[in-house]
Amino acid sequence: MTAWISLLIAIVFEIIGTSLLKLSHGFEKVHWGVLAILSYWGSFWFLAPAIKTIPVGVAYAIWAGVGIVAVAIIGFFFFGQKLHFLQYLFIAMILAGAVGLRLTTEA
Repeated sequence: MTAWISLLIAIVFEIIGTSLLKLSHGFEKVHWGVLAILSYWGSFWFLAPAIKTIPVGVAYAIWAGVGIVAVAIIGFFFFGQKLHFLQYLFIAMILAGAVGLRLTTEA
């Protein structure tokens, strides 16, 4: 498995974990909280081999940045969370940074 595929899988688990954390309502709904923890565990499980090849700062920035964008989209469509236009603009800048890092990183 390549480092970039491992990073992608780590991002998917992180997005799932954060969404489940929202569903847990501050761990009041324990089953969602446990699933969130397991998802974060899966995320770190796949992030670890990715940072053996991809520089840790780049991998972490992409992991966090893509996760932020995806969770903002999920928040909008599934949790009815609205953001101000400038907040969407800054989230788009995060995505642009993550894409830029990917395009300029040889790993």
